Amino acid sequence: MKYTIAKNSVQETLMIPLYARKKCTEMYPQIYQDPLAKKVMSQLDYDFTTMEKKSKRLMVRFGFLEIAARQRDVQIELQQYLKTHPKAALVNLGCGLDTTESLCDNGQCKMYNLDFPDVIAVRNQLLPAKEREENIGCDLLDESWFDQIDASDGVIFFACGVFYYWESTKAKALVLSMANRFVGGRLVFDSCNQRALKLMLKTWIRQAKIKDIHAYYAVESEQDFSFLDPKSQKVSTKGYMLGYLDLKQYAIGRPFLLLSKLGDGFFGMKIVRIDF
Repeated sequence: MKYTIAKNSVQETLMIPLYARKKCTEMYPQIYQDPLAKKVMSQLDYDFTTMEKKSKRLMVRFGFLEIAARQRDVQIELQQYLKTHPKAALVNLGCGLDTTESLCDNGQCKMYNLDFPDVIAVRNQLLPAKEREENIGCDLLDESWFDQIDASDGVIFFACGVFYYWESTKAKALVLSMANRFVGGRLVFDSCNQRALKLMLKTWIRQAKIKDIHAYYAVESEQDFSFLDPKSQKVSTKGYMLGYLDLKQYAIGRPFLLLSKLGDGFFGMKIVRIDF
């Protein structure tokens, strides 16, 4: 029996990133693979026809490449941290139906998936927690969830496509609280500049009919993190299209290479890493 996805519901908002990860796996397997995305989709009673039609457009295909690169970048960061902290906690902030932590599971780490309770309810149906894993329903901006994270062997927090939708002051307050609470930990998330945010508003956010979002958090440079203590809290950034991967070796084509350079440069698409 398949899980039915209701129209105009929180469940439906989870379908776009899920479908995108499945397409990334099909189109760019040399960069990123998420076999669980395809498996979850097979369990759903949902019509992906409209998404499939749009997937043939040039800029939509480039969007899949963006997601593939971003997800691979975050995996690289998690795997690097696990090399020195093999029993660390991997904390997926705003997880939706993302399975990044499972793709990086070394058999020793602890895994936490955090999102709003109604999202976690869906996740529990489709991706129930495994051994060493916990799904936690919460408001990420309510710091009470800190107490549920076992960071005794290290901790790395990560978020994909999440920080954009928070008010700047609230996002910075959360980062500062995390830095002070989880000393020795790390936070990794994707960001872009104001130019990119304006483009997002005009294009895919409008097309996806995402409403009730009134705040967007952009990162222009590392100077935006001056609220942290530079002596103990280090910030670094890399372009997320070209900062981690040599896309030339993947034969993605010259147009996409040019768009990747434009994304990292003009639109400031980057992976932010903060060491607490």
